[in-house]
Formats: sequence, structure tokens, C-alpha cells
Amino acid sequence: MVVVNIGNVNKIGPEPVPTDASIRRALRRAADGKAIDADEAAALLAAEGERFDELLRIAGHVRDAGLREAGRPGVVTYSKKVFIPLTRLCRDRCHYCTFVSVPHRLPAAFLERDEVLAIAREGAAQGCKEALFTLGDRPEDRWPAARQWLDERGYDSTLDYVRACAIAVLEETGLLPHLNPGVMSWAELQRLKPVAPSMGMMLETTATRLWSEKSGPHFGSPDKEPAVRLRVLDDAGRVGVPFTTGILIGIGETRAERVDAIFAMRRAAREFGHIQEVIIQNFRAKPDTAMRGMPDAELRELAATVAVTRIAMGPRARVQAPPNLIDAEFELLLRAGIDDWGGVSPVTPDHVNPERPWPQIDLLREKSAEAGFVLRERLTIYPEYVKRASEGWLDPRLAAHVTALAGDDGLADERAELRGMPWQEPDDVYGQGRTDLFATIDTTGRTGDRRSDFDDVYGDWTEVAAHISTDTAHSTPADVVAGLKLAAERPADLLLPEHEDKAVALFQADGRALDELARIADDLRKEVNGEDITYVVNRNINFTNVCYVGCRFCAFAQRESDADAYRLSVEQVADRAEQAWRDGASEVCMQGGIDPKMPVTSYADLVRAIKQRVPGMHVHAYSPMEIVTGAAKAGVPVREWLAELKEAGLDTIPGTAAEILDDDVRWVLTKGKLPANAWVDVVSTAHELGIRSSSTMMYGHVDHPRQWLGHFRVLAGVQDRTGGFTEFVALPFIHTNAPIYLAGIARPGPTWRENRVVHAMARILLHGRIDNIQCSWVKLGDEGTRVMLNGGCNDLGGTLMEETISRMAGSEHGSARTVAELKELAAAAGRPAVERTTVYGRR
Repeated sequence: MVVVNIGNVNKIGPEPVPTDASIRRALRRAADGKAIDADEAAALLAAEGERFDELLRIAGHVRDAGLREAGRPGVVTYSKKVFIPLTRLCRDRCHYCTFVSVPHRLPAAFLERDEVLAIAREGAAQGCKEALFTLGDRPEDRWPAARQWLDERGYDSTLDYVRACAIAVLEETGLLPHLNPGVMSWAELQRLKPVAPSMGMMLETTATRLWSEKSGPHFGSPDKEPAVRLRVLDDAGRVGVPFTTGILIGIGETRAERVDAIFAMRRAAREFGHIQEVIIQNFRAKPDTAMRGMPDAELRELAATVAVTRIAMGPRARVQAPPNLIDAEFELLLRAGIDDWGGVSPVTPDHVNPERPWPQIDLLREKSAEAGFVLRERLTIYPEYVKRASEGWLDPRLAAHVTALAGDDGLADERAELRGMPWQEPDDVYGQGRTDLFATIDTTGRTGDRRSDFDDVYGDWTEVAAHISTDTAHSTPADVVAGLKLAAERPADLLLPEHEDKAVALFQADGRALDELARIADDLRKEVNGEDITYVVNRNINFTNVCYVGCRFCAFAQRESDADAYRLSVEQVADRAEQAWRDGASEVCMQGGIDPKMPVTSYADLVRAIKQRVPGMHVHAYSPMEIVTGAAKAGVPVREWLAELKEAGLDTIPGTAAEILDDDVRWVLTKGKLPANAWVDVVSTAHELGIRSSSTMMYGHVDHPRQWLGHFRVLAGVQDRTGGFTEFVALPFIHTNAPIYLAGIARPGPTWRENRVVHAMARILLHGRIDNIQCSWVKLGDEGTRVMLNGGCNDLGGTLMEETISRMAGSEHGSARTVAELKELAAAAGRPAVERTTVYGRR
């Protein structure tokens, strides 16, 4: 291969030319409805003449099948929008961009709120329903003028201002915001989801060289690194945001690189189901840019890319080509398989391509009709997601706004009246459903072994399975011997990188080596805790099991319409806490599903209600996932949210939602739960505020020992910084009703050997950092608990009084233990039982 320079962009050339036979073979497979691979897709991009026409014909058939399936055959859509250029400052330096400017060429760093509303009102007057927010990435990181502008108006960041403006547009005009603020983190997507029915970010390309090489179009642009943008695509899926993405063709990429980007979008769409629209945009050179001398992408090339995207993505994908960049070749793009013309504005220009005005909507309607299609207006959120809004795709605070503009088919109601409406919590829906599940789970059990949306809520299982990593390293007997010696002499040193092989070897210990490991762990337990086995008299209160996060290991979560779904009212929670107090409890442990209809005030209200009813009750409540979600819904930082909960009476938090603190594992186990660094941030912040927490690890699913070791290192690091962990709880994976097991991906929980080794290693690795190691009788049963108590554990956990999460997953060890039963368990281990408080004081 030879690298040539075209218009200041390095391009690999010449590309291999596919043979006619390879093109014909790929066409035949596509025509037969078979999945094409990357080589076949690249061959199709080179189709010419009759082969090109055949490619378009196949793509059109795929598109038509999808429209029939969607119930709108022959319909091509568009969105009537206004374009709101919130800021034209950016920290990136894309070599083809004319949208971005510099402070001295602009009247102000940002549009003022009143200017935003003026544009939105003008759009509303013209019947627009979408407010497209377009802006540069994080300009405050590069431009002092942007930082100053935000500071003067009380905004911490550009994204804070975006959020505020989106709420203003909703409340003042009724237009639906579509946000394009560039690269966003998981937490930022969480925070913006409540204010926008949809968001977007162009992937553009996955060719890293176009970003890393000095002459590349994205060189000097931190937000254009392909890995970063791919992470945003995945995080948007994890958060459940209807998301628009796409590629920009003709910027120096090869056919293979273009296909790689198409397949990357397909993977994300299959795994998370959130890609509502794919845009194929052709590069058009602009004056006064570094790439002004680069040739425009040819329209034949655009049409071929659209067709290949359609075939690769499948009939359910929605594929768009911007109508103002195609030189009136409407019929060509419709033949190629598009089913959407994108956003078209009767009010504002395309600020990204100002030299190319939008076509008139009447012209689009005419050209669509000439090709045999009916043009229909859609909303910024596509019909498929409008119809499934209650499944977590739309924040309840946006439901009224979307419903007001949508027809029965999910497309826009062109007769709808645009008016501002309050952006507020829905009506109280609590105190409903199977609220006796905590008791009847032990008698009548769950209604079915899986929730009703099992087949699609978790993403494509094949794509999920592809992410599972394995550790093929095998330990030697010498590593085991050396590891045991180090465990006995300097146990915590096993966390150091130079001793990783020894630690991993100990996780694989068996037979006499495992017995010796358990003995060392139990000797450390005696040294630290003595002979007492502690327990707490507590009650679990799971206030709702309605959840749409889509954790693939969770059998607790239900859809609102499922037979086992329930929501407790504040009064019902307080009643249960009061009853627990009467029964001798000193703690309530309170957690629930991530229920989109749970009012943002409810978290603090639940704590206050318990404290008002039972002032002496210790409230141990809300996992890091619940805390992140609550803070995002409230639009405040996690620190502020935790401070408010502490003021309401929150005492400690459970360190659940940790699973394995390795994102490679987390993104297999969970579709949308918080990433590892967010978990660490929440618990660390809680500790800094004087709110202590437990720590946990769920193991025995798709994980391996090296990942367990990494998890313990993360916990040790947090404890070294904050000292806030009260205990460590090992949680064996309960597989019976877990979706990821039912899908054939996870193994059936940990082995007996793994249970012994994890509990022993927890004592050894955390020695000197976390003194209390707890075993879960709910998951291990009586015999398993007895063995763990003689292998490093000193704590039995609590009486629980009710336990729904493990029981819904298929645990067979009950949901409650009396104090007498816990004392019997301790006696079976040969030691006395002593009641404790949540933070391990004696009662």
C-alpha cells in the first residue's frame, strides 16, 4: 500500500479493487437475505453499472420490508425543526468545519436564553416540532471567554446550560429538544435524558489514523478519537437514549474503514436497540477550511454507502441522507434505501452547511411522490420509541410533551397545537401492584421465570456474548506455594502488581491448598475479630421492582405491566419500618428498581417518613446506581444529592450495584448500570460526607479470577483514600431465573470451591483495610454459611425479615431468619453470635 496526500489528508492508496465475481457473490447473498460480512460490504461499495443498480434494488427491498413491518409501507419521513446554534465555540479543530468560530468573531460565547427562546418561538409559529441544539464540544475547556460566560450566569458547564435551555424550550414553546452537544459521558447522558426525547452524535469514522496523524481531518480534536465516540454510542444505549448517529464519507477513509464504521453502528444497535436513525452524510468541501481543496464525495459513492448501510443494518433501521447535500438527486437516494430526509427547517439555515439551503418541504413531498412514496412528518423521537416510551425510552417528565404532538401511529400529528407545558414529575403511582410479593414469594412464588420483554430488553444476546473475556493463564504449584506463604506473612501484599501471579494462583487453589488458604484466612479472622459472629436485626424493604435498566443478571426487575410488578407508597414503607422496629430491628435496608416514574423527591421522602415514624431506626438505603439516577433526575451533582439525603436522615448506603468493578464484565452483565468509575465516585463522595457504606462483589457468572483481583484492588484503593467501608460482602451469583443464564451465556453460579476461595481471599486481600467479612445465608444456605464462617468470615448479615431480590432469582434458602436461627447458625460453626449495629458497634 502507498500513502498519498489529497487535500492535506493522508489517504491509503491504491485500494484493492474487488473482482466482479466477489461483487456478484455479495449481491447474491444480500438478495437471499443472508448477513453480509465486512469484505462483502466493501466489495458492494465498489459496485458499478448493472451491479450498482442491483445493489440499490436490493437495498430498496430491505427498506420496504422494514416499512411494512413498521405498519407504514411507502412512507418516507422528515422532521420539521428549528436549528439552535447554542455556541459556535469548540475545543476541537476539525479541518473541514465552518460552523466553529473563535471568540473575537462572535458577538457572545453563547446564545442567551432569551435568544434561544426567540428562535424556538419562531419555529413554533411555523409549525416546527423539533428544536435541534447544535454546538461545539466543551468550549470552556479551550476558551476563557466561554468559561467566563458560564461562570457569570451560574452554570458549571456547557452541558448544564444545554439542560437549562432544553427545559425552557419545553416549558415555553412545547418544541421537543434534540441535543447534539458532542461527546458525553454516561453520567452526562443520564443527566440530559430527562430533558430531551432524543440525542445524537455522528460517529463520522472509526479510522483512528484520520485522528492521530498530523494531516488527518480530526488531528488536534480530542473528541473525534474513534474510541471515544464509540464509547458514547454504547453509553447512550446503556442509558436508554433514542440516539441518532452516522458517518461522514469522503474525508480520506478507505472503503474498508467506511465499512468498519457501518458495522460498529450495527453492533451498537444490536446490542442496545437504541440507534433510532443512521445518517450517511457526504463530505462537501468548504472555503476557508484546511480541506477546501479536497474533492467532494461523489453522489454515486453516497448512494452505494446508503445501500450497503441499509443492507448491513437491516429492515428495522432508519437511514437518512441530508437532502440539502445531494444536488437534487432525491430519486437516487430513495432507490438506495433511505426512509428519512432528516430535519428540515422553514425558519433557520443549516448552520453546519450554510452554503446549502434546505429544500422546501413541498419539493420534498413532490420528489418523494414521484418515486412512489408518501412524505410524513415525524417527531425528533422515532415512532418505535414513542410507542415504547413507557419501557424506559422516554423520561416520564417528557411524556406529556411527546403525547401532545404524536399521532396514534407515533408519527407527528400535523394538526397538533404547539404550546408550552410544565416539565414536572408525573402523578403519584405508588401503592400499586403485587405489594405482597415480599411474603408470597416464599409461598406462591413468582408468576413466571422471566419478565414479559425478555426477548428484546437485554439487547442481542449474540453481540453480548461476543464481549466475554477469558483468562487462559494457568498457575503453577510453585505459584500456589509462594502465594500461601505470602498470605500467611504479608496478606495484603497479594494486591500488589508484582504478586499478581501468586494471587491469581490462590484464586485457583483446590484440595489441600484450598484448605490451607481457608485456615490462613480464619487465623486472620481470629486475630482481627476474635470468636464472635456478628449479626444485625434488620428488615429489607424493596420499595419497587419496576425497572427498565435491563441488567442481564437481574430477575427482580419487572415492567410496569408485568404481573409481579409493584410500587410501595411512602406510607407503606413507613409502616414496614415501624413493624420492624416493634420486632426488634435497629436497621432498615432500603433499595428498589430504577423506576422512571419514581418522583425525584421520593428518595428523601422515604427516608424522612421512616425517621419521623421511628426516629431511632438506622436507615441504610440506596445503591450507588439509585444515587446516580436520583442526582441526574434532579439535575444536581452527586455530592449535593447525597448531602440532601443525609439531611433527610440517611445514615449509610449499601455498596451494592458493584457486581465486578471491571467495565469489560459490567457491560456484559448490565445493559445500563453505572460504570465502575461512577460507582467509585459515588461511594467515595458518600464517605467524604460521613456516610459510610458496605462493599460487595457478585461473582460466578461471566467473570474470572483476574477480574476478582482487580475488583479487590479497586475496593482497597477506595478504602485507603476514605476509610469508609464497614464490611465486605461476597455475593454468589444466583443463576436460576437470571436472564443472562437463561440466554445460555452465564455459567450456573460459582462452584463450591469458588465460594470458599472468594470468601477466604476477601479476608486475606483486605486484611488491614476492611475488618468485617460477611457471608450471605440467603445465597449460601445454612451449610455454606457454616463453612464460610470457618474460612475467614465473621459476620452473618441480617435477619432481613423480607428478601425479594435473591428469591426472585431463584434462591432456595428463604427470605428471613429469626435471631434464634442466626444463633443456631453461629453455634453450628462453633462460635457465639453477638448482635451488632449497622456500623459494627455492639448492641
